Amino acid sequence: MTSIESLTLDVADPAAAELFYTTAFGPQARLRLRAGAEPTTGFRGFTLSLTVSRPATVKSLVAAALDAGATSLKPAAKSLWGYGGVVQAPDGTIWKVATSAKKDTGPATGQIDAVVLLLGVADVAASKRFYLDRGLSVAKSFGRVYVEFAAGSSPVKLALYKRRALAKDAGVSPDGTGSHRLAIGSTAGPFTDPDGFAWEAAAPAEPH
Repeated sequence: MTSIESLTLDVADPAAAELFYTTAFGPQARLRLRAGAEPTTGFRGFTLSLTVSRPATVKSLVAAALDAGATSLKPAAKSLWGYGGVVQAPDGTIWKVATSAKKDTGPATGQIDAVVLLLGVADVAASKRFYLDRGLSVAKSFGRVYVEFAAGSSPVKLALYKRRALAKDAGVSPDGTGSHRLAIGSTAGPFTDPDGFAWEAAAPAEPH
């Protein structure tokens, strides 16, 4: 089964980005940073989500990110699906920190249970077929609205969402042009998907 082994963010200043992510989220497995400044404006078409066990951990990680220089897009708050908040890193990447729990059962742990890459796509059904042809299997599917693929042993989960809906969830305008500034390292080999997201052949990455 195809698995995602690493995520690479193209950033203007890798050293500054490294400091931010280490300070905000601690050692974050499978995230790579490389120098790159291809033109991009507005929404880049994806978000990264950190799934945690309780609201206290959401609040702690969001606060740490803001202290490290992130911008708040959605303050941490209770929602229909649980509790979460959204921030934008100094390099422009949008991060959501969330839990399905609505009540705390203990103090913040700092433990990240899963990393979820959500791609905002033009046609969920077409992108779903594209990824099925490349060895991914569906774990959850809600018509033409949302698809989540089985992660298997992968440290990163992949999900597809309508671009406009993903931007709304992140608290930003869906408008944007230029590079995604994201490369997805996988066992499937190099290709580019229908929405321009680049996949690379990658060996397992070391935590940064």
